[in-house]
Amino acid sequence: MASDVHFGDDEGYRGLRRVLTYGTFDLLHYGHIRLLRRAAALGDYLVVALSTDEFNASKGKQSFYSYGVRKEMLEAIRYVDLVIPEESWEQKLSDIEKYQIDTVVMGADWADSPRFDYLRERCNLVFLDRTEGISTTDVKKELKE
Repeated sequence: MASDVHFGDDEGYRGLRRVLTYGTFDLLHYGHIRLLRRAAALGDYLVVALSTDEFNASKGKQSFYSYGVRKEMLEAIRYVDLVIPEESWEQKLSDIEKYQIDTVVMGADWADSPRFDYLRERCNLVFLDRTEGISTTDVKKELKE
């Protein structure tokens, strides 16, 4: 797995179809794995922008696991090539440019929202359905019961 990749300078990465997705990936479960596998299948190199603890707090969310632990778990998944921090909603265009992204993958729950339409000017935008029967919210509810 690559950790510090400089796409513009590295011949080995030229021509790869790069995919980027965003998420918190807290309480990692099979729905996350399936999403990452489907996202990875859209290209040759998968970048995951992982929400930092501070960004989650700004959204009113708190993860069970810290950013460092969630990053470690994602880096261990064979579909994931690079994990970067997601620190704000506004960073998407700079991520697309910096990592030379061809496709951004978002959850299908955003498909009817115009929130990310501006990304279509720079790359493909794909919405993937979530895995039926599993969500982090549901897992947290079951654990409380």
